[in-house]
Amino acid sequence: MKRQLTEIAAWLQTDGQNMVGVIANGVSIDSRTISKGNLFIPFRGEQVNGHKYVEKAIEQGAAAALWLKDEPNPPAHLPLIFVDDAEVALQEMARTYRDMLDCKVVGITGSNGKTSTKDLVASVLSPYFNVQKTEGNFNNELGLPLTILSLEEETEFAILEMGMSGFGEISFLSTLAKPDYVVITNIGEAHMQDLGSRAGIAKAKFEIIDGLQKGGKLFFDADEPYLLELVGQHTDVEAISFGYSKNAALSLKEIESGDEGSHFNVAGLLNGEFTIPVYGAHQVKNALAAILIAHEVSVTDGDIRSALLNASLTDMRMQPVIADNQALFINDAYNAAPTSMRAALEFMEETALRDEKWVVLGDMLELGAEERRYHEELAKQLVQMKLKGILLFGPRMKWLFEKLEKEGVGARLTWSEKEYDPIIEEINKYTDKNSIILLKGSRGMALERILQGL
Repeated sequence: MKRQLTEIAAWLQTDGQNMVGVIANGVSIDSRTISKGNLFIPFRGEQVNGHKYVEKAIEQGAAAALWLKDEPNPPAHLPLIFVDDAEVALQEMARTYRDMLDCKVVGITGSNGKTSTKDLVASVLSPYFNVQKTEGNFNNELGLPLTILSLEEETEFAILEMGMSGFGEISFLSTLAKPDYVVITNIGEAHMQDLGSRAGIAKAKFEIIDGLQKGGKLFFDADEPYLLELVGQHTDVEAISFGYSKNAALSLKEIESGDEGSHFNVAGLLNGEFTIPVYGAHQVKNALAAILIAHEVSVTDGDIRSALLNASLTDMRMQPVIADNQALFINDAYNAAPTSMRAALEFMEETALRDEKWVVLGDMLELGAEERRYHEELAKQLVQMKLKGILLFGPRMKWLFEKLEKEGVGARLTWSEKEYDPIIEEINKYTDKNSIILLKGSRGMALERILQGL
């Protein structure tokens, strides 16, 4: 966003001071990361009042700032726009700017795989279009407006991730972003404590159609019964399915892991073999959404194949890493819920990349009253796998540890509640070039520290 301050004030239907001739180039809510020309937005919370940093932000290059009308002593010499609510002002700026942009918007939500799908869609479109995407996990009521306001006017496709924890949140984000295409990756168990059931989670995710533009399309996981039911209730929305189901518009066939990543075949709207440079059947499924969107905007099959082969995914999503001792780590430590945990374990069970298999599992968070059951249920899958070692981290993983001890699993078994060192020591002592090690846990468990410790 590059606009005259007077124009932005008009968007917000408010006034300001010292605005004439001032141009704002992008926005920032953090005075420590100001870029030259930014409009600084100060937030006022219980711990920090951003207004204390307005002068510093402008000294560091900001062009101007917002200022809450009920905040006393606005600096008389600075260019300011006066607003009632900083968050609402940010959202309204994004809403107005979005309406001015002549780009296609792809909105992506789901319990798991949002970021990987966003990366895959961006990767398959970027060689052929001017593409921008959500950076990091800026996918909520603050992050999404910041992403929209960061879009260049020349952008042809904006790939926007949308996250939520309760009902109404995805609807708000979707109506703000006004997507032309939307993707629902899957329905898992994350946020069960807030939404009550998988059916509730599906309903909350399905809110992404609320902002879908006329003629827009929904791409969804055909293997999710709750999504199939919701699609059946909304016959006014053109829906295109992907998954293992033979009835899917794009059906996934054989998957094989190799040194280059995952090779797979599809049938339906497209036919043939594709490769992505990442492991896991769940990542392959995410790639189906990217293939469909690229096909929808007339990218040829050959160009899709070429772009996917060179796709770049955010770190810690089934990311291969070779340690100093030549052990192969599969770093999937960005997040975890029962659905994605099972998918990662299925990959470990099926892979032939290395002979000796280890798993390092961290707590799965935000699962509500059923969290103990979800952790203990992993035991059934683990005891059937031919594992060399099972290393568990976090207080909730004690439930799984005790379950595995009781069932007499044959692998080396270690549990640590708070310290990474016992797990690092096991890996250092017992793994080598013949070992493949999965790291999987919720973001709060920071299992990547184990890699750093090695």
